[in-house]
Order: sequence, then C-alpha cells, then structure tokens
Amino acid sequence: MNSIYDCYELNNGVRIPCIGFGTYRAADGEDGAVVKTAIEAGYRYFDTASFYGNERQIGKAIAMSQIAREEYFLTSKAWKTEMGYENIRNAFMESLERLETDYLDLYLIHWPLPEDGFAEWRQLDIESWRALEELYHEGKVRAVGVSNFLPYHIENLLKNCEVKPAVNQIEFHPGYTQEVTVRYCQEHDILVQAWSPMGRSKVLEEPVILKMAGRYGVTAAQICLRYALQRRVVPLPKSSTMERMKQNQDIFGFELGEEDMYILGTMPQAGWSGQHPEKFGR
Repeated sequence: MNSIYDCYELNNGVRIPCIGFGTYRAADGEDGAVVKTAIEAGYRYFDTASFYGNERQIGKAIAMSQIAREEYFLTSKAWKTEMGYENIRNAFMESLERLETDYLDLYLIHWPLPEDGFAEWRQLDIESWRALEELYHEGKVRAVGVSNFLPYHIENLLKNCEVKPAVNQIEFHPGYTQEVTVRYCQEHDILVQAWSPMGRSKVLEEPVILKMAGRYGVTAAQICLRYALQRRVVPLPKSSTMERMKQNQDIFGFELGEEDMYILGTMPQAGWSGQHPEKFGR
C-alpha cells in the first residue's frame, strides 16, 4: 500500500480503500463542513451510520463536491433499534435517501445484540442478515458485513447464511487489539476495519508510543495508523482540521520494525472505549 487510494480486495471481489474517514461526531452541523474539508484533503472513503445522525450532511457534501459518485466508497450501518428483516430493509432505504445515492458500497449490522443480555440474538441476527443478503443480491449494495461482532456471532451467520460477511468493523488500536477476533476474521477472509484506530488521547499519550514516534520522526497518531495498516486492518481515523487529515494520510513513507510491531501488539490495555458487544455500545 502506497497511498490512501490503494485498495484491498474483499472476499466478493469488491475493492475497498486501505484507509477511510470516520464520521462519528465528526460531521456535526447542517453544512457538513468537516466532510467537505475531508473531501478537499483527498478522502474518498467515508464511514457513517444511521445512529451518527450525519448521513444528510455527508450526502450534501458529496453532491456539492461535483465528484462522480463512483469515485466514492460509502459505508453505513443499521443500528440496534433497526435490527430484524423488515426494519433493516427500511433503514437501508432511509440511509440511501439521506445520503442522496441509489446504492451503498458497504452496509453493516452495527452491533450483534439490540440490548444487553438479549437472549434471542441468534435468530435476530439471522433475520437481519437475510435482509442484507437480499439487498446485496438486488444490487443495492456492493458488499455487506458486520460491526462489533465476535467470532461466535459470526459463526452463527456462517452456519445460516448464503453470503459471507465481507467486513467486520471493530474497536482496534494499540492497547486494545482484540487478537482473537482479528485472527478469526483474517483466517476466514473477512476484512477487519478499525474504529477508534488511535484509541483516543490516552493512547496517543502513552510513553512507549511517544518514544517510538520520536524515533521514526512521525506523530503518535501516525504510529497507530501505520500499525493498523501493517496488520492488514483498515483504519477509519477522524479529524476536524485539514492539517491532521493530511497527517493521517501520511503513513506510507515509513515502516514499523518487527520488534516495534510486537511492542505495540502487546501493550497493556489502554484507550479502551469500555464498549463491548455483550453490553450497550455506540
């Protein structure tokens, strides 16, 4: 990978950029100014969700860019309250309308459980996934996947589905790498994406990362993003300024050594959001 425009190939052949722009709490306001800036900074892959409440702003920013829709890669997600066959089909169409597009590149089930301790999650996930499979077969979405699913959640789908999930989007960063889930997904040809790839300010202040950043002559954020890239995980960083947006793209001019990769992968837990698939999450 040499730039943000280089792509991985999903298990259905669809190409997906190796870095995206996360929009959770990063596209507030009616004018979508942050997304407009991100487009100007060169981003073409935008990750959103119905829960984020910013699909309209993203749709407007993309329409105003006068850049062909085909040059963008758009992801959205169905929230916990939108699970179930009919609910997800309706939620998907509403996301299309808000994003001002007639198709999505990727659509995900946001969480495997609608609430903490929900006992019938297996059947609900199967019904929800059936809706995604139909949307995929109808050509309304180019690839389908999941978010915050653990291996046993995915196993439930694999045993009951026709279309294999192409993506699993999880919290991933030094200090919280979810090794079992990452290994499982990669062994099953499911691309891992990282929300919160920089683990919030606490990870960026970790002495081991600051020291490493000094040695490589880069920022702590760039260390985290490069770590994800070398793990074949798609990071979805977010920022509100052009300078940091550009910095977050500038991770192709250096390579972390093997020892540093091991150091980052074995850090004590740091920066964890506290959110887990079996308890209420975002």
